[in-house]
Amino acid sequence: MSLPRRCASLAAVLAALLPATPASAGVPQQDWTGTWATAQHASYDPGASEVTVRIPVHVSAGGTSVRIRLTNEFTDQPVTIGHATVGRRASGSSVSGRPRDLTFGGKRDVTIPAGGQAASDGVRIPVAARGDLVVSLYFPGRLTHVSQHWMGLQTVYWTPDGSGDHAGDAGGDAFTTTDSTFPFLTGVDVRGGPAQSSVVALGDSITDGASSTSDANRRWPDYLAARLSACTSPAGVLNAGISGNRITAGTDGNPSAPERLERDVLSQPGARTVILFEGVNDLSWGGATGDQVIGGMKEIARRAHARGLRVIGATVVPYRGWGDYWTEAKEADRQQVNAFVRDGGVFDGYADFDKAVRDPDDPTRYAAAFDSGDHLHPNDTGMKAFADAVDLAGLGAARGCPSARVRLTPYRPGLQAGRATEITATVTNTGAKAVTRVTTGLRLPAGWTAEAEGMSGTDSLAPGGSHAVTWRVTPSADAAWGPYDIGVGTSFRQGGRTRHDTDRVTADVTPVPSPVQPPYRTFATAEDAQYAQSGGQFAIWAGGRDLAGWTDEKAAVHVPDAVPASGGLAARLVGQTGSGPSAKAGIAVANDLTAPENGGYAVLTMSKSYGVEFMTDSDGDGHLDTWAGGGASYHPAWLRLTRDGTAYTAYASTDGIVWQRIGTATVPSAADDAGLDAGMVASAVNLDHPGQTTTAVFDSFATTD
Repeated sequence: MSLPRRCASLAAVLAALLPATPASAGVPQQDWTGTWATAQHASYDPGASEVTVRIPVHVSAGGTSVRIRLTNEFTDQPVTIGHATVGRRASGSSVSGRPRDLTFGGKRDVTIPAGGQAASDGVRIPVAARGDLVVSLYFPGRLTHVSQHWMGLQTVYWTPDGSGDHAGDAGGDAFTTTDSTFPFLTGVDVRGGPAQSSVVALGDSITDGASSTSDANRRWPDYLAARLSACTSPAGVLNAGISGNRITAGTDGNPSAPERLERDVLSQPGARTVILFEGVNDLSWGGATGDQVIGGMKEIARRAHARGLRVIGATVVPYRGWGDYWTEAKEADRQQVNAFVRDGGVFDGYADFDKAVRDPDDPTRYAAAFDSGDHLHPNDTGMKAFADAVDLAGLGAARGCPSARVRLTPYRPGLQAGRATEITATVTNTGAKAVTRVTTGLRLPAGWTAEAEGMSGTDSLAPGGSHAVTWRVTPSADAAWGPYDIGVGTSFRQGGRTRHDTDRVTADVTPVPSPVQPPYRTFATAEDAQYAQSGGQFAIWAGGRDLAGWTDEKAAVHVPDAVPASGGLAARLVGQTGSGPSAKAGIAVANDLTAPENGGYAVLTMSKSYGVEFMTDSDGDGHLDTWAGGGASYHPAWLRLTRDGTAYTAYASTDGIVWQRIGTATVPSAADDAGLDAGMVASAVNLDHPGQTTTAVFDSFATTD
């Protein structure tokens, strides 16, 4: 397969811009080493002028000097950056100290031609491994387009239209709008640090981080960077994932893996190793055969080897249950590709991502502990499992890595306040020599206790050996419901030195059905409803075929006559579990929540399929008349309803500070000046998913006059 003309010309630009990749593993370290990267693949017209963008960057390797790389590839017009800065991030969009000005060939501004690239001069600014930087870019005049990587999974901050140059601001007050795409910035490099080289993760949406927690750096390359940072000579990790990417075909906005190999892998400063993790899109919806995917893998490996890079293949993950894409024939192709990755003799090693996350009882599917819910993309725990499956020594990019690893199971334990639950820590020696003096200890939230069953350490651990210790962990009796971090650390002697490894899991303290205290009451038209209250927290378990529809099957925790003619209510919906695609949870006002047939309601909920939903019954027949909302689902969700006589307005927020107006509706039938019932509601909406239930958890609820 030959490179398209656009990619060939791009390769020439990059070759002139960046240092050459080493021809062999024995060549000394390059001047610059990549510490962060993203693969640009699209553009859009922002319709803005005189704006500044501030982009947070979570680096992998540290150093004493920094430079940035910018791209204007997917455009037909030049772009001018009038002022660029970089600084250590304080929080949000603010900078610790003052940002450092960046120059380009000694000049403050730079114009990047259509399809072109630019690298800044280096600036001295110490940055720690896995530290946070912010890069700011000011665009003078009309910004005609933005070249972007759209799935950033990171809040990026913009100033309003016409606000001017704020690249040099230390504070973040000027950056009042946000999105989650990476504009123009394609790489950050460091020098002066211990990293000798970098590892490039070439992949699709899974590598891009889809379904991992936003603003948390929990993509599998982030977890891999954390592992490599413990090595005496670490390596940078560069994320070259693009959602929807394929090996066997590409589009104008999403070039295939072979087409973008030069730009996103071979030309990365300090690149020593590439992990190829693609193929599931080709096999599932892309129409490719196993032979075609293998042919593309061979081409990528050949070209990378010709440039002196090691190539690690990753097996294709299971995807049965993801839409209607899975078939037995496609599964046979996946097994064919995975057999090639493991035993084909082309790669320098492999990472068995398939084995790391598959269900032992049904290897065509994800195990539940790793599944985000769509049966293709892993959750945070699955992302971590991928990183754990990578053999650090086999990467050939870092030296002196710890050979013993400690891991906690279950991967996401559920606990109850005041009750003990078993959690196990297992230390495994992945090295070629024994490690000694192995000790292990837990780190718990304040007020929690743990009792070990057996010895928490061992004198020696042979290569391939493991040692497990189980603790009975008890949360404090007054522990609030929600997620808590449980950590484990192990120390051991390796090669005459004391080394360490750590792990962390998120444990959920979950509610247990309990009475609801006055003035709160409960009511259900759905079967098998249950409730719980712990101070200001509330939980509702509910089935039901719909909510605010023709059957109105729901469960509610409510306060009668709580909302006057001019007032409102608000709640924070922490999460919904066990939910079907249309299950709804949120807040409601009504003439009488215990008599839905009387009608006159306004309901504001969150659902997986439809995001925020504002629903009203305006004619009093008990059935839905108006609907507004949409978008993506998110938790926690702040929900608010306000009433002004017969007019009801709905708002939603991701942070409880900035509110989005969802809609306004008139509900003449809900006009009782004496006050309306107000409450929290949940329904499984399981007409098409019989037997399904949902659990909704709220951690605040209030009414206002």
